[in-house]
Amino acid sequence: MISKSSKTILVIEDDSVTRNLYLKGLKLEGFDAIGAENGLVGIQKAQENLPDLVVCDIMMPHLDGYSVLNALHQNPLTVGIPFIFLSGSDTRADIRKGMELGADDYITKPSTLDELLKAIATRLRKQASLKNWCNNIVQKSPQSVTVEQNPAITPDSTSIFPAIPQLKDVFDFIEAYFRQGITLSDVAEAVGYSPAYLTNRVAKRTGETVNNWIVKRRMAEARCLLKNTDETVEQIARVLGYQHVCHFSRQFRQHHNLPPHAWRLCSRNKEL
Repeated sequence: MISKSSKTILVIEDDSVTRNLYLKGLKLEGFDAIGAENGLVGIQKAQENLPDLVVCDIMMPHLDGYSVLNALHQNPLTVGIPFIFLSGSDTRADIRKGMELGADDYITKPSTLDELLKAIATRLRKQASLKNWCNNIVQKSPQSVTVEQNPAITPDSTSIFPAIPQLKDVFDFIEAYFRQGITLSDVAEAVGYSPAYLTNRVAKRTGETVNNWIVKRRMAEARCLLKNTDETVEQIARVLGYQHVCHFSRQFRQHHNLPPHAWRLCSRNKEL
């Protein structure tokens, strides 16, 4: 069970009737509820109060919900706050856009207070679980540019790539162009081998495929950017050569057991 008495919910909604209805219902349920009549006020109140969760309408004057989410994700203090969109639109494109920007849930209007409460409870439970074990996950995740130890490989201390002279041209090419969306075929052409032969050659000496090494290099750079800059996940994905942020987020989760936003939060919390 989530203790509601200590949980603060920020509701950003320009329609006063809807906003007041949600605020009243949340307070009756034991939450500390804060309202904001537009996106600009919502961002300010989020930064001042650091709520446990934000509920935000999408279509608002002055600043829409997408811009609010982007602004919160650019601030290290608010990047990890769970975010639920409210929208009168249920089109697949709108839902996908919200999720790609990093929203945790999407509720279509008109919605009942009970639907909102259930969505909030789900997100708070997941947030509590994340806080319970994120430090453990971060410790297990690679924090610096290193490779998994293999007795047959001598790692270069300044690179994720193993120091294998026969593959130096392969790794040099990946290092030079990993931000440009290169593939196995690009590497093979650059070093003068067929893709199939190069795959076997690299796998035999490292136990990894060429594509895996490309992804590992991108993930190392992603960790560095998430930890040391305030660039958004979407900006980082573009820097690393991904055409779609959802593809980057999916690969990052596969390698770290956490999405990029959550990994950044855990990494920064661990330093506090």
